[in-house]
This record gives sequence, structure tokens and C-alpha cells, in this order.
Amino acid sequence: MEKTYKDAAKSGLSARLPEIETFENQFKNYKITISIPEFTSLCPKTGNPDFGSIIIEYQPDKRTIELKSLKTYIQSYRNLPIFYENSINLILRDILKACKPVWVKVKGEFKPRGGISSVIEACYPPKINESH
Repeated sequence: MEKTYKDAAKSGLSARLPEIETFENQFKNYKITISIPEFTSLCPKTGNPDFGSIIIEYQPDKRTIELKSLKTYIQSYRNLPIFYENSINLILRDILKACKPVWVKVKGEFKPRGGISSVIEACYPPKINESH
């Protein structure tokens, strides 16, 4: 049975996800771009699978994301009922918590379902320069 939108709106936001580990950054003033071409999650309303690509761009400060832990973290979304918008904002929140970057942008490009595709972006600080 399908959930109502009211029930589905917060789905996945309180899930316990693996920790994103970090290591000490050795340099300053550079950008890291991480591409995750096989992101999957579940629609919290229908239970159907959602597919997309995630791109994370950030400038590290004192800590840098450890990629194996990020892979485990991202894979934990596979069976998680969560809307696109929530997943992108949750990823942003967890990256901020893990490594406190100078700036970060998380972009999700989701495959069409029912003839509609979506691109969701979340960033910190909220209004970053487009050159990032």
C-alpha cells in the first residue's frame, strides 16, 4: 500500500547511517570532486527504486573525506525509503558534520521515472559562488 505524502515526507531522515570517516588534510586551497554514478534509494511513497548520480565538490579545511567510508555510507541508501531532496540534504548534513569543509556542494542527478528527471543541489554556505 502506498504511503501518503505526509507520511513519506520525513522518511529516511532519522535513519542510522554509517559514519563518514576523515583524515587530516595536508594542504590548503584546493577542490575535491567525488563522482558517484550508481546511487540508489527507494521512493518512500511507492517503494520503487530510484537511480541517480551524486557529485560532491568541496574544499577541505582540516579534514578530508575517506573514500571507502563514503562508499559504505552511500551504499546504505540502497534500501532506504527517502525522497531525492531529503537524500541530498542528508548527505550534505553528514559531510558537514564529518569534515567541516570550507565549502561543499552536493548535486544529485536522478534518472527519469514516469518521464520526469530531477536535479537537486544543496550547498554550504547556502549561497556559494558559482565558480565552485
